[in-house]
Amino acid sequence: MMTQQKKGIFISIEGTDGSGKSTQIQKILDDLSARKLDVVFTREPGGTPISEKIRQILLSPEHGEMCAETEMLLYAAARAQHVRQKILPALAEGKVVLSDRFLDSSIAYQGYARGLGACVLTVNQIATGGLEPDLTIFLDLPPKEGIRRKRIEADHTMDRLEQEDLSFHEKVYQGYLETAKQSPHRVCRIDASASVDAVFAQVKAALDQCLARWDV
Repeated sequence: MMTQQKKGIFISIEGTDGSGKSTQIQKILDDLSARKLDVVFTREPGGTPISEKIRQILLSPEHGEMCAETEMLLYAAARAQHVRQKILPALAEGKVVLSDRFLDSSIAYQGYARGLGACVLTVNQIATGGLEPDLTIFLDLPPKEGIRRKRIEADHTMDRLEQEDLSFHEKVYQGYLETAKQSPHRVCRIDASASVDAVFAQVKAALDQCLARWDV
């Protein structure tokens, strides 16, 4: 187990809409619990009361007029509060933080799909204070399949970003691929087109390797 002197471990999970994040997150949480680790699960946008209110604005289909710059800044504002109020305190206590999305989502969605480019990273350096995950699990699934899954999901209402056309989601996907290529030390690319158990076998191997560095 980690000693109290060590900082915690920060793990993010990323992917295009419909890539199976929710299913794999539950399996990850079960696995980390079985290892007797102190885990904090959170999400973006969200994770704190202020950030959750920003999430409502960002994802509501009622706000279709939102411009790209507003979208970027709202995500960064939610992230700044999230990092300082929830993630950093948990890491300081030596906990494992698992986040459904983090900075890579902004790079993919606002940087690539919205065309805002490098300014997204600049703004988010302020929001994160330079914090990045120790491990990012990228569930790699072509967006056409992901959107198909979302549309047939029971009791699911498509949010503002999910309602974007396929070309938007293709750009998001390219953003993720580029990030994975640029950050191989951190991003583990997982074939998310396989069965749930086969996908988790890949995820577990990545977790094992990451946790071994902390003698967990």
